[in-house]
Amino acid sequence: MAVFRSFFLAVAVLAATAVAAHAEKRVALVIGNSAYKNVNRLKNPANDAAAVVAMLKTAGFDSVDLRQDLNVVEMRRALREFGNKTRDADVAVIYYAGHGIELDGTNYLIPVDATLETDTDVYDETFALDRVLVAVEPAKQLRLVILDACRDNPFAKTMKRTIGSRAIGRGLAKVEPSSPNTMIAFAAKAGSTASDGDGKNSPFALALVDHLTKPGLDLRKAFGFVRDDVLKATSNAQEPFVYGSLGGNDVTLVPAAPAPAAAAPVDQDAAMQRNYEFALQVSSKPVWDAFVSKYPSGFYTELAKAHRDKVAAEAARIEATNKAKAAQEEQTRLAIEGAKAAEQAKAAEQAKAAEKARVAAELAKKAEDAKVAEAERAKTAAMAKAAEEAKVAEAARVKTAEAAKATADAKIAPEQRAINDKVAALTPPADKSDQPTTADLPRSLQSELRRVGCHTSSIDSNWNAASQRSLDLFNKHAGMKLDVKVASVDALDAVKSKSTRVCPLICDHGFKADGDLCTKITCRAGYEIGDDNTCEKIEVKKPTAKREEPKPGRDLPGRAKTASEPAKPQASSGQVLCNQQGCRPVGKGCRMVYGEVTTGSGRMMANKEVCD
Repeated sequence: MAVFRSFFLAVAVLAATAVAAHAEKRVALVIGNSAYKNVNRLKNPANDAAAVVAMLKTAGFDSVDLRQDLNVVEMRRALREFGNKTRDADVAVIYYAGHGIELDGTNYLIPVDATLETDTDVYDETFALDRVLVAVEPAKQLRLVILDACRDNPFAKTMKRTIGSRAIGRGLAKVEPSSPNTMIAFAAKAGSTASDGDGKNSPFALALVDHLTKPGLDLRKAFGFVRDDVLKATSNAQEPFVYGSLGGNDVTLVPAAPAPAAAAPVDQDAAMQRNYEFALQVSSKPVWDAFVSKYPSGFYTELAKAHRDKVAAEAARIEATNKAKAAQEEQTRLAIEGAKAAEQAKAAEQAKAAEKARVAAELAKKAEDAKVAEAERAKTAAMAKAAEEAKVAEAARVKTAEAAKATADAKIAPEQRAINDKVAALTPPADKSDQPTTADLPRSLQSELRRVGCHTSSIDSNWNAASQRSLDLFNKHAGMKLDVKVASVDALDAVKSKSTRVCPLICDHGFKADGDLCTKITCRAGYEIGDDNTCEKIEVKKPTAKREEPKPGRDLPGRAKTASEPAKPQASSGQVLCNQQGCRPVGKGCRMVYGEVTTGSGRMMANKEVCD
């Protein structure tokens, strides 16, 4: 029995080792930037970061790194080191509290030493959100980025614009993660700002600590509860938002606690049956005697006694057979040696008695075999009856459990519907009230392209080559990759999001761009506008006397022929005219003006070539 106990103990140890080997590895990086050097200090990010670190450590994360008040070099190093940790991790989480900025639709995180004197400094002194996503990319099961960076940005108020059309948004811009199982949570939805609150921590950080690491709670529901708490704390002024998608299964930061295992029913016959099977493998009289001594009564005790009697009968049969064989050999020996008739008769009598004993032993063995067979049949019938009773009891238990589950489901259905309604609020409803119809979409997109200075052709419902070139010009100057082959709702929304001119203003010869208008270039006295649209000094050519030479041959004397000079080519204006047929330089002696043009689709306002 000690051997079997050791075996089961070894199996349990191996199972525990296997469970530990398959446990999830969870790592986190927490950044809190409060002490900004060139703008006012933020009071809450350091406190929020400390609260989130305590939450993740309590949740049992394998690694939680806290970094505070990072400059650009330290922030780059922290992201690089954390990226190395996520390579063998299942779950990776990054929490950032501090200033952020949105520039031309891209979100950036701001280190504490940034100055951001001009809009182009954003590319050199900050970190794009895409760089943060690269750090969590290697995680196998879940990638979570939480940004408490939607505060009112003080850098935008003093930042100089190098290009008037470059857009700097309020708050952060909407994002769409390209990797599966990736979630990005904003403290406030795109285009709005978050509040630091009046206490030690921001409302968003407090809600995260309350809900994010509840055991067994799905992340989508957790952020739904966070949203409800923040809306309540800010009187509906701030609404957190989550971007990204997960699969159909629940995704949790902390797995649910395992349900306590139900106590196994104590089977009084289990140990007896196991020991009976061990004794049956040996099947010797001492073993059966020990079994009967340990278990004096019971179903298996009777079987053990029958097997013990069978073993005893087999031993008696073997002993009788050996005695008969010895007597027969003795009789043969005496006959061979010529023994006396009396001795032979005595030996014959002994051999006969031994044979009778052998036959009796055989009969006794058969009787014991019959008893064992009958006991085995009784055992089989009893086990079948017990199995049938267990099956009926299990069916009754399952039926009772299903009834209880149905009753519980009926009770929690309203609560579940309420939770689903809260979760559904995380996905913004599609507002189609302001979406144009398919027929009006090209015309609407052409109008918007003209508003931002990228379309100069006619506005109609025909999405032609000129319209495609206009959208391509918008992509070039706005830094986007919209499909130019068709007029899409996404393209219309992208153009509408630009509140100022995107494409540069092109003016005619003699005019220059002044904001959104073309103004005439005025030169001072003695200067005129040259071919390159700049003022050049007027050169006065003095007349020169031409020398006449007599004509040879029959020409009259005194008459001279003036040598003809080759005509100087007239310089081109350097302008390029573009229309539906393509682009070409303006002809010599001609210029490009903006006016009414007649085309196959009607009259329109566009650039045209005028030759005097």
